[in-house]
Amino acid sequence: MRTTARLGLAALTALSGIATLAPAASAQKTVTIIREIDTDRYDPHRSTARSNAEVMYMVGDTMVALDYDMKTLKPNLAASWTVSPDGLVYTFKLRPDVTFCSGKKMTAKDVVATYERWMDPETKGLVKWRMGDLDKVTAVDDVTVEYKLKKPFSELLYQMTQYFHTIINVDQVKQLGADYGIKGFDGTGPFCMQSWTPRDQTVLTRHAAYKWGPPIYASQSAQVDRVIWKVVPEENTRVTALQSGQADASQYVPYWSLKDLMANKQLSVSRAQNYFWTFFIGFKIDRELMRDEKVRRAMNLAVDQRAITEAVTFGFAMPADTMLMPSVLDFNSNVDRKIYGESISEAEKLLDEAGWKKGADGFRYKDGKKLAPVIYGIAGFFKEIAEAVQGDLRKIGVDLQIQLFDSTVAWGKLATQEFDAFGMSFPYVSAGDALNLYFRSANTPTPNRMNWKDKETDELLDRGSQALDDKTRSEAYARVQAKVHDAAVWIPLYHEPLHLVAGPKLKPMQAHGNYGCALYKGLDIALK
Repeated sequence: MRTTARLGLAALTALSGIATLAPAASAQKTVTIIREIDTDRYDPHRSTARSNAEVMYMVGDTMVALDYDMKTLKPNLAASWTVSPDGLVYTFKLRPDVTFCSGKKMTAKDVVATYERWMDPETKGLVKWRMGDLDKVTAVDDVTVEYKLKKPFSELLYQMTQYFHTIINVDQVKQLGADYGIKGFDGTGPFCMQSWTPRDQTVLTRHAAYKWGPPIYASQSAQVDRVIWKVVPEENTRVTALQSGQADASQYVPYWSLKDLMANKQLSVSRAQNYFWTFFIGFKIDRELMRDEKVRRAMNLAVDQRAITEAVTFGFAMPADTMLMPSVLDFNSNVDRKIYGESISEAEKLLDEAGWKKGADGFRYKDGKKLAPVIYGIAGFFKEIAEAVQGDLRKIGVDLQIQLFDSTVAWGKLATQEFDAFGMSFPYVSAGDALNLYFRSANTPTPNRMNWKDKETDELLDRGSQALDDKTRSEAYARVQAKVHDAAVWIPLYHEPLHLVAGPKLKPMQAHGNYGCALYKGLDIALK
């Protein structure tokens, strides 16, 4: 087992880098947060990286905020909002006292410019579906925004809690051009971006004028002067830094260290009330080996989620017998959970019925072809999971072939049609968020890597996303969940928890689950 004593040269170098931050910042209330990787840029429209999101939430604001339960909407830049009876027009009343870090007053015109920039093809903006089928955004006056859709989008307010909807200073976009989000970012958040040294650190300073934080916090203003996000790739180093007080907070702690960190009375560890991030293996259902539902069900029944969860997460995660976390908005609690979870005898029976017979080598064959599906995944965390699943599948005669790739090439490989199965994890804010992303026919070959193309599913997703009431939306999404769940298009593995560790000099903080950013706005970061 790995221990904190196993520090290599690179780890020691990174740790000493953290230590050098303290003297220069001693006169200020400075907090050092350590994370595993850096982002490619700080731009809400052009990066989907969590490392972008966790800073973006601190240096910017969205119209709507999300409570710790991941279901309750709260005001942020918008003090209030109304929705027209036909679900097409959202009218937001903005706070009148908001300013950017540059001192520029934020008005409805900035909201309009933000969405126009996201929609502009030249921006090459990502995940535009999170805006809904947007017609136009209008500044009625300085504090009133009219957001008009071409068709209803029941997910809109929940999507507006996501950092992609961060309101930006478009004047700065014009000034910096291609360097926007690289050489600067001017937001309305509780902190301001001071500097970014890629693959090393990002330094934020307190936004003195800020007083419009969401009401989920006891304080609506930042309580420290500086926040330094330090990149420390080596997990042993991160643990040691927290234990020694050389770093003040992190959510990037390995599972093997959690018991020791929880037992350390100098530290406080918080677990997010709700956190929706699921690990799974998906099947490309139109591939020859994966077309038969009985084969997919058999492979599901061969996998021991509890054993994998114990081995990979030391028992901290929740073994998955559903495709979505049960506490998520619009979850269907009536799905048949018996099709997931280990049952070797039932799995063997299904493969026999499907015509796959065991050969002398213990593996299954049909019409001279071996049941040896190829699985693609990202090297690193997925290796241990893939090998555990491979071992389970061999018990029923399935010879899983593992091919792992570095993250720099993996996403390109996962957009091809070369594989039978793939390993993945993903965040979601609601059932509708997950289902619309992964199961729309139009989203093949990625992110709908299963090639699930089903007219009824598309119709139900339209009905749910365009619903004008909670009941209609929930019922439509429930039917989609039942349909894809029963078809066994995934092997759900586990629902990941999110832990936030605070060091000796910080007051305990409550971990948030939004997009996997435990510190969210950072308004409860405070020295003892």
